[in-house]
Amino acid sequence: MKSGKIVVENLFKVFGDKPQDAIDKVKQGWGKDKVLAETGAVIGVSDVSFSVQEGEIFVLMGLSGSGKSTLIRLINRLIEPSGGDVFIDGQNVAKMTSSELISLRRRDMSMVFQSFALMPSRTVLDNAAFGLEVAGVGRKEREKRAMEVLKEVGLETFAQMHPHELSGGMQQRVGLARALAVDPSMMIMDEAFSALDPLKRREMQDLLLELQKVHRRTIIFVSHDIEEAMRIGNRIAIMEGGKLVQVGTPQELVDNPANDYVRNFFDTVDTNRYLTAGQLMANSVPVFVHNGVAPDAQTVSQKLQELDKHYAFIVDGNNRFYGSISLEKIALLVEGGQSCKLDQSVVKQITPVPEDMPLDQVIERLVINEGPIPVVGGNGQYSGAISKGRLLTRMQGE
Repeated sequence: MKSGKIVVENLFKVFGDKPQDAIDKVKQGWGKDKVLAETGAVIGVSDVSFSVQEGEIFVLMGLSGSGKSTLIRLINRLIEPSGGDVFIDGQNVAKMTSSELISLRRRDMSMVFQSFALMPSRTVLDNAAFGLEVAGVGRKEREKRAMEVLKEVGLETFAQMHPHELSGGMQQRVGLARALAVDPSMMIMDEAFSALDPLKRREMQDLLLELQKVHRRTIIFVSHDIEEAMRIGNRIAIMEGGKLVQVGTPQELVDNPANDYVRNFFDTVDTNRYLTAGQLMANSVPVFVHNGVAPDAQTVSQKLQELDKHYAFIVDGNNRFYGSISLEKIALLVEGGQSCKLDQSVVKQITPVPEDMPLDQVIERLVINEGPIPVVGGNGQYSGAISKGRLLTRMQGE
């Protein structure tokens, strides 16, 4: 079995009589149209397998009728699978009893739908607290928790209002708050922002990304908007005719589409806008280690000249960024008879950028920085460098 917070293995959904017969025919190589013509059975999801890692936003995409909404309802078993398995934290959801399934949904899984589905007679606070009420949490405790999440989504001052008094964007924030109130480790979001106008949609995307930085929940997000998928998704899965066609990072799908169906999703999108620091970086700057003894200026200078490079980065013994220095600065130090050790007093202090920093922010940093900028991973360790030349080369297409 694959590892992951959510693992889907050989999942099928057949609508019609004798589903196993239809599954057997699919496994023999029959297409869904032939299965329908011969048996009358409709293949909604066909032999789908993938895994979602903890803390990942995993976006499901596809045209109408591709099976994406059916798939997510199989994952939380709102509809019963015809075959295959769904594991969440190692537990097989497809094999759970009704009571086990209810318990999982109440304590560890939330859904956010396109329709806000708020209760009009209840206040914003009561709507946000509804999941906790269903779970049997006392009024005082659930209202305290609901107010906390309403503050997170910027609605604490609207707690005593009713849904009809809010805009569509604010109503969707209430729906998100209701999902967050039970503090789930995973969320399923089905076209959650598609009913909003473009400005409100982007606002909700920003909110989701900000919340994700703090809470790192595992999210399966269904969308038909490729720009939305590229903006929020760590990985994107594209479905066609009930099958999973391709899974990958946004850049992997852009660079290596599995077929024309995948390629067509990106035809009208300026994909460069969604590049991140991690996709732009390269190992183009020589790196020297300060492991308690600062690197020697003469040694660094000689190496830079051999490599025809103008900048060097220094990291510490734990591969954390220490500082930057230019060949010109080293030459001035040596000529001036100053210390030949590149310690904290002579190297330039630069704040590294994270791998997930978007292109527009990377450009801002490059504009104000004289030389290349260092990139660090989620663990804070040095990953690579971005220079102005590297950025232009990458955007023009290597």
